[in-house]
Parts: sequence; C-alpha cells; structure tokens
Amino acid sequence: MSAFRIRIRLPRGSRRPRRFRRPGRLAAEATALLVALVVAFPLYWMVLSAFKPAGEIQSAHPRPWTLSPSLDSFRRVFEQQEFGRYFLNSLIVASAVVLASALIAFLAATAVTRFRFRFRTTLLIMFLVAQMVPIEALTIPLFFLMRDFGQLNTLGSLILPHIAFSLPFAIWMLRGFVKAVPEALEEQAQIDGASRTRFLWQILFPLVFPGLVATSVFSFISTWNDFLFAKSFLISDVSQSTLPMALLVFFKPDENDWGGIMAGSTVMTIPVLVFFVLVQRRLVSGLGGAVKD
Repeated sequence: MSAFRIRIRLPRGSRRPRRFRRPGRLAAEATALLVALVVAFPLYWMVLSAFKPAGEIQSAHPRPWTLSPSLDSFRRVFEQQEFGRYFLNSLIVASAVVLASALIAFLAATAVTRFRFRFRTTLLIMFLVAQMVPIEALTIPLFFLMRDFGQLNTLGSLILPHIAFSLPFAIWMLRGFVKAVPEALEEQAQIDGASRTRFLWQILFPLVFPGLVATSVFSFISTWNDFLFAKSFLISDVSQSTLPMALLVFFKPDENDWGGIMAGSTVMTIPVLVFFVLVQRRLVSGLGGAVKD
C-alpha cells in the first residue's frame, strides 16, 4: 500500500499562529529573573565601588553608576608588597584541598558503596553529623590540635581542616554517583580480565568525574574565601597569610578604605569565576562513558 503525503500550503501573506506561553511559565521565569537580579546586585555593587573614586564611595547619596571610573583602588591593592605572596598561598591551599579531598572522597565513596563491612551505616551517619556541627564551634579545639601538631603559622593548618570539612559532603555526593554505576559493569570488566584497580581508575573514575567536579567547586570556594581559619591559625607569620587576610590592610582605625576593600574583593572573585567557567560543562553533565552489554 502506497503512502500519501498531504501538504497544506498556507496562502501568501498568512502567518502561522503564534504560540503563547502559559501564565505559570511566565511567572516562573519572572521569579527566576528577579532572584538572579537580587543575587547579582551585591556583586555589581562591589565591582562598581571598586571603580568609583573615593569621593563617590563616601558620598551620602550613592548612585548605582559612575561617570568617572578610576583604577586607583586596584592600584593600591596591587601595590601591596605581600599581595603576590598572599595570592600564591591561597592558590596552594585551595589546590591542595581540592585534589586531596577529591581523591580521598572518591576512594571512600567507593568503599562505602561497593563493600559491605561492619559499622558501615554508622560511618555514614557520622558523616551527616559532621556536616551539622558549625565550624565556629570547632575552631578552638582545632587551634589546640594544630598547636600540638606544630602546624600553627603554616599552610598545613589551613589545608588539613578544610580537607576534613570537605570530605563528608564530598563522600555523600559521590556515593550517589558510584551507586548509579551498575555492578554488572564491574563483573563484565573482571570477566574481560580487568583487575579491580584498573576498573577503579579506567572505568569507574571517568563515570564519577562529574560528581568530583561538583565537590571540587564546593571545596574550592569554601577554601578560597576562608577567613576564620586563616585569622585563627596564622598568628605571627604574615608571610603565610592568604588573600582574605590581605583585606585587613584596608581596615584602619580612623577610616576604612572601602575602595581598596571592594577592589581586593573583586580580585579575589576572579579566580573563583575562572575555576567555575572551566568546570561548568562537567558540572551539569551526567554519567558518561560506554557501557558494555
């Protein structure tokens, strides 16, 4: 039986009917746009204040724009003698925390998901409890712990606590990614002659990589913006300070340099944005890779 195709041609000058969006969708999009504007406004004001002259920043009638942008605030920031060292220290601490927490969390998530051992459920509950304890309540015990280990005034006093605080969230998040990988894939890999180590790094690791990226973003942001640990554990050695500590230079007893504070905060935000842009594709991707049937 032959199939017939019927094509309907509209007269010239006629247009297809427009599709109108539903009111509920329009309300949702408007709400999302409003929330985005509320979230982005503090960042806009920070960048704007960094480019404003000192007279406009201290004005009693602030305006959401400037007609005479200036780079004086950024010049004062980069003229600090220790600014490059602060930046390098922050980069070292954040990179170490991201790499170490991702590696340990991946191995721990694989262990609690693939293996059955005693107190496994208790260990998972302890991870949740660790997330509920506020950082401020543990600062003093961590201070004495770092002092006993001889890590005060060193970058290690910042790296170790941040790894400890990043692990519970990372393990819980990666646990879902590891669990989503079927066990039949591991059995098929063993039949093909792959060892457990080879399956772990060549098959499981690429599939769990999106989860590693998400946990890395969390670890990087929390470590890069840390001020509490840096202020508590770096007491006398200024050369070990990080970028958040550099902002203290602009806080003066008589009058704060708000232009320098905003310019320094803007400079601190740039590495976070660059890191997010580099990993944002992996952040939203799902599990990938070829699965052999």
